[in-house]
Amino acid sequence: MVPNEQLVVLHEDPLFVVVNKPSGVLSVPGLGEANQHCITRMVRDAYPQCIEQPSVHRLDMDTSGLMVVALTKASHRTLSIQFQNREPKKRYVALLEGELQEASGRIELPFRLDIDNRPIQIYDEVHGKIGITRWENLGIENGMTRVAFFPETGRTHQLRVHAAHEKGLGIPIVGDPFYGTGTGPGQLKLHACNLSFDHPETKECLSFESEAPF
Repeated sequence: MVPNEQLVVLHEDPLFVVVNKPSGVLSVPGLGEANQHCITRMVRDAYPQCIEQPSVHRLDMDTSGLMVVALTKASHRTLSIQFQNREPKKRYVALLEGELQEASGRIELPFRLDIDNRPIQIYDEVHGKIGITRWENLGIENGMTRVAFFPETGRTHQLRVHAAHEKGLGIPIVGDPFYGTGTGPGQLKLHACNLSFDHPETKECLSFESEAPF
C-alpha cells in the first residue's frame, strides 16, 4: 500500500515505480521550502528503501502523466543512461487553443532559455539547441484540436514551445500560463500518455499507458 493518497502508482517493481503525475505538481524539489512537495519526495516517503536522488527524467510542473522513478542506485544508473540516449518511447496528448488544419508533421526548432525571464524558452536560430517533435492531428473538439506529440528530443518546455511558436504549430496548448492564456498552475492540457523503456535488469521492453484526463 502507498500511504500518500496523492501518489498514483501504476506499476511497482523492486527496482523502480511508474507513477501518474498530476498537473501542478513538481517532478523534483524546487528552490525554497515552499517548493519541496514533488513526485520524488512522495515516492521516497512511500518507499523507505528508495535512494535519495531517484529521478531519471522529469515532466514540467504543469504537465501530467507517466513518470518512472528509480528505487535503487543500479536501476537509477541504467534508466538514466536510457533517457540520456533517448531510447525510451514517449507519446503525449494535448489540446490546442484553436483548430489545426494539417494532419501530421515534424517540427525542428532551435530554442534556449530566456535568461531574463526564467523559465521561459525562446526561439533562437544562433544560440538555440534543436528540439525535434513529430505530431499527429487527432481531431477537432469544440474549436480546439487534440494532438498527439512524439518528442525525439527532451528539451525543457519543448512541446509547449513547438505548439505555440509560429514556426511550429502556431497554436498554444490550452491552459499554458507561459506560452498561452493559462492563468496558473494545474491548467495545462498536456499529458504523458505512453512510456516505453527497457527493464533495468532483465532488459525486457516495458510499456505503460495513462489516459489523458481531458
